[in-house]
Amino acid sequence: MGAVRTRRNMRTQSDEAQRGTITPQIRAVARTEGLDPEKLCEWIAAGSAVIMQRSKRYTGIGKDLSTKVNVNLGTSSTKVCLDDEIQKAKIAETFGADTISDLSMGGDINAIRKEIFSYTTLPITTVPVYQAVVEHGLKEMTADDIIATLRMQAEQGISSMVVHGVNREMLGEIHRKKWLLGIVSKGGSITSAFMLLNQCENPFIEHFDEVLSICHRYDLVLSLGNTARSGCIHDHRDRIQLAEIRQNVQLAYRAHTAGVQVIIEGAGGHIRSDRIAPMVKFYKKQSPFPLFVDGPLPTDVAVGYDHIAGAVGASAASAAGADYLCYITPAEHLGLPSPDAVKEGLIAFRIAAHIGDTVKYGRESEDTKIAQLRAALDREGQIRCSMDPQKARSYLMVIRNALCVGSSVRSGLCVNFEQFSVTSWISQPATGVTITFLFSPETSAFYPDVLQLR
Repeated sequence: MGAVRTRRNMRTQSDEAQRGTITPQIRAVARTEGLDPEKLCEWIAAGSAVIMQRSKRYTGIGKDLSTKVNVNLGTSSTKVCLDDEIQKAKIAETFGADTISDLSMGGDINAIRKEIFSYTTLPITTVPVYQAVVEHGLKEMTADDIIATLRMQAEQGISSMVVHGVNREMLGEIHRKKWLLGIVSKGGSITSAFMLLNQCENPFIEHFDEVLSICHRYDLVLSLGNTARSGCIHDHRDRIQLAEIRQNVQLAYRAHTAGVQVIIEGAGGHIRSDRIAPMVKFYKKQSPFPLFVDGPLPTDVAVGYDHIAGAVGASAASAAGADYLCYITPAEHLGLPSPDAVKEGLIAFRIAAHIGDTVKYGRESEDTKIAQLRAALDREGQIRCSMDPQKARSYLMVIRNALCVGSSVRSGLCVNFEQFSVTSWISQPATGVTITFLFSPETSAFYPDVLQLR
């Protein structure tokens, strides 16, 4: 799988930060984020921030850092198309994803991951129990198989891995609780099914020291999964979710003490809009660790448009303090997303992350730049600064082409609106009004474009 990773240095980013050492990775992330390296080192030492790394690519997640967006991709047992997964990886790289999660469960998973690695430099996260259950079967799979898969994926060069900390007591509560939807976390449901079939404790908890040893050896970021997230807004926070929060916080502190970087997944799934911010703030009060949120979806009626609903929830979550967002695509609840659906979901969640950062940090410089370009009628400048310049330009061309209908292009009658503007001043004792008009040579008429009160 590319170059198989050899044993790394014994000290992780967490170890180094706790010793007060500012590593090259810390300096690189601090430079990208515009932070003081000493302050970032302090946050990593405290567990409030982590650095996912893959080769020379470093991604900081957590306190004082911009909200990051993860893209899920991967095959299923019913659809294996390597070209699609490669295209999704390219889209993630091109359109600004911060990380990728390879959730493949169909085909030659190792070969597929190798190809994905070759088409992106982004940090890669996996859920080891996915591959373990595919290759061994739920009934035959053992705890040793799961840990062996975890170790193999670490050697392949992943940057982070997800384990689900559901325990026997929580499963008993879930059995008694009348949720409208059950466990909707795939990794959580596989882990739970393994426990029920074998009448055993969670293998990740039983072998947690070994999990930590592997993560420490390769300086992986350990992501503690959100098994108990709600599958619909009807199923809101209850004792099971509270128990999972306590469990994940305890595991996170064990990881941090062992020098392993860790994030906690929570406040994800389906949460009614008015409950999102309180839920996120509750999580953030429980521990210093970065919070990774799946969605959340504030409604269940947006089938086919869940990326839009998800972005609404994600912007609220980010604004309230979530550090890391897992995107949702239009295909959510329906099937594997196409490459185009991946792009739509990614752009929607990048917008959500940006909205959150304007609230958390007051970061409005990009908005101000766009506003200045808009005031100057610089549409090409706006397009260059957009998240998807090709799509933005396509809309502009549709408008221009519509305005050219019936005119003679060769005679030069169809021209860009930007070439014609008239400003009219209306003077009043205390205020003025600036109205910018656009001139249409097709209709010989002026149209109001921008009105500013002064």
